[in-house]
Amino acid sequence: MPGNRSPLATLKSVGPAIIVAAVVLGPGSIIVSSKVGAVFGYSAVWVLALAIILLIAMVRLAAHIGLAYEKTPCQEISDRVGKKTAIALGVVLFLIIACFQTSNNIAVAASIEPLFGAALPTWAPAAAILAINAIVLAILYILPSLYKRIEAIMKVLVLTMIIAFLTNAIAAAPSIIETLKGMLPVLPQPDPNLAQFSDQGAAQALKDPYAIIGALIATTFSIAAAFYQAYLVRERGWTLKDADRVRSDTSFGIVVLGAISLIIMITSASVFYGKLIDGLPAATTLNSATDVAGQLAPLFGNWAKLIFGLGIFAAAISSFLVNAMIGGTILSDSLGLGARIRDRWPRHLTALALVFGMSAGLLTVTTDFSPVSMITFAQALTVLGVPALAAALLYLGTRPELTGDRRLPRKTLSLAYLGTAVVVILAIRKATSLIAQIFFS
Repeated sequence: MPGNRSPLATLKSVGPAIIVAAVVLGPGSIIVSSKVGAVFGYSAVWVLALAIILLIAMVRLAAHIGLAYEKTPCQEISDRVGKKTAIALGVVLFLIIACFQTSNNIAVAASIEPLFGAALPTWAPAAAILAINAIVLAILYILPSLYKRIEAIMKVLVLTMIIAFLTNAIAAAPSIIETLKGMLPVLPQPDPNLAQFSDQGAAQALKDPYAIIGALIATTFSIAAAFYQAYLVRERGWTLKDADRVRSDTSFGIVVLGAISLIIMITSASVFYGKLIDGLPAATTLNSATDVAGQLAPLFGNWAKLIFGLGIFAAAISSFLVNAMIGGTILSDSLGLGARIRDRWPRHLTALALVFGMSAGLLTVTTDFSPVSMITFAQALTVLGVPALAAALLYLGTRPELTGDRRLPRKTLSLAYLGTAVVVILAIRKATSLIAQIFFS
């Protein structure tokens, strides 16, 4: 992008990558970034930077695939590898999205608590879930030029998150020097208080603090969001002639994502690292984004809690809509039913993911229903699905017919290979954890 553009003009010109940033920046990403800051202070900054670099490479790979091929990724996989393989990718991804959509609904319900506090009526969480789903379904079926509307909404939500989290960061005054030191690639050091309190039940949840580092990489380096970029550039109408613009868009959008995550992490490091809350390490008390917002109130006042709550709400809504679109669009494409969000079946299947998540979310906030088994099932699917998506991107990005302008830069491919190795390692770790949870818990 030209260097003489104002930040506002730059924001107006970007598109697909800001949607990827919006879906990655969900409540789960916020709580993980907060917890990493609370557990490791500033020493894990470089891990976040690495995850962002890998995500940029994978999003660029997916975007280039969207530009270089005449057909969509699932159609290309179907033609080259087989229709069953393409359908399997679409079905697994849809099931993962649908199950995790439950978490997004619960997050929407939880995100309004910091905004209203004790005055929140008991029926409000269920009403929030119903209202948000009604609005999103209306956007899905009523608004014309759907892609442009979604892009505009995501920009507003991302800007809201920037303002909210940056405001709290200014109040927390994190150390710039320590943040720069955190860029050194050394083993992150957990809060020494955790070892001192290891005999207490609350601290047992962090008996393997380095699992949180894996969660930081997994929530930031989202292969599903990267895969969807191949569809978003086509929605935007970009072609190979726009390759430079696509690379700039990717860098800007994902760097914005990294900047927001960094702001959250170093704010948490400044406020919580090495601190005790109710006699326990602060990291053991931060189990949800609402917990983080609540813990900020005694330190900065209710205004900080409200501002952080606004950021959480924006994050919940942004990931809420696009998450369902990813599942609906890619499943529809894998079945040969259309790959544009304006098409009938991508909208219907997106609506199905929304309704599934809404139903499970309502059950959770109104009854004793626990979504744990559903989330565990989704996590089990990610063990297979995420590496498969990464492998599909690499397969399409390395075909011998990609020559000239259609060929990917070697640096991008090298980082994509590294990213695929990372997700395979994380998948193996997750599989080991799930096996232990199922058979030995």
